[in-house]
Amino acid sequence: MVRKICGVRDYINKALSKAEYDKLEDGSFSGRIPECPGVIAFSKTLFECQKELESVLEGWLIIKMRHSDTLPVLDNLDINANIPHGDEAVANA
Repeated sequence: MVRKICGVRDYINKALSKAEYDKLEDGSFSGRIPECPGVIAFSKTLFECQKELESVLEGWLIIKMRHSDTLPVLDNLDINANIPHGDEAVANA
């Protein structure tokens, strides 16, 4: 399996394409990206939920990158090569 190094926007788009949405009993919506633990959103409409999920994903990525955490590879898209690690991460903070 060949991994393709990608940019942040490509990664976000790929992650959002994997989102799963549910309509809740009260008529609101929940959304999550199973490959990105903790990325979940709730809103009154599906559109608002999609936008909130994108915002949560972006925040999740910022935190993961700041801490030099390894991100999941999504359908061979690998953003990890673009994330500073160790001393390099501290120098860029």
